[in-house]
Amino acid sequence: MDNALAFKATCLWFALRDRFSPPDQILREAGLQPGFHVLDYGCGPGSYTLAAAAAVGPSGKVYAADINPLAGQHVQRVALSKGLRNVETILTDCATGLDAASVDVVLLYDTYHDLADPASVLAELHRVLKPGATLSFSDHHLTDDEIRTGVAGSGLFRLSGKGTKTYSFTKEGQ
Repeated sequence: MDNALAFKATCLWFALRDRFSPPDQILREAGLQPGFHVLDYGCGPGSYTLAAAAAVGPSGKVYAADINPLAGQHVQRVALSKGLRNVETILTDCATGLDAASVDVVLLYDTYHDLADPASVLAELHRVLKPGATLSFSDHHLTDDEIRTGVAGSGLFRLSGKGTKTYSFTKEGQ
């Protein structure tokens, strides 16, 4: 299957998922506030990006990062069609190019299991998060133990809460 067709299939799958598990409801667990800067790492078609952009409002910013250039193009197109001017896309497989300690919340949803180098990605997310900021995490491909040891085991984050759909990890150190 070519990349464009595979991405269209992904978009359809996520549209169906979002009907049963609306992103704005899941994002309540992340504690987003107006004015926050959010990084949606592994944004895919942008379900969480768009919901986050609405939640943080025009004074906030959402960075939509993905390895697939089609994801960034799709997210930007849909954001503009919805009048969301606070979304910026980043094409990456690790480094975001964002300033250190510039992000209030990172969303890492259903991406961790697919990462080629999860330790490097966690280090990058730690770098861009503000001190004491939150990594909101979910990955239905992993067990609770795999999530806890994978993220908290890095020494960069500590588990600070578990909601019904997400885990919250707090940035450790500087």
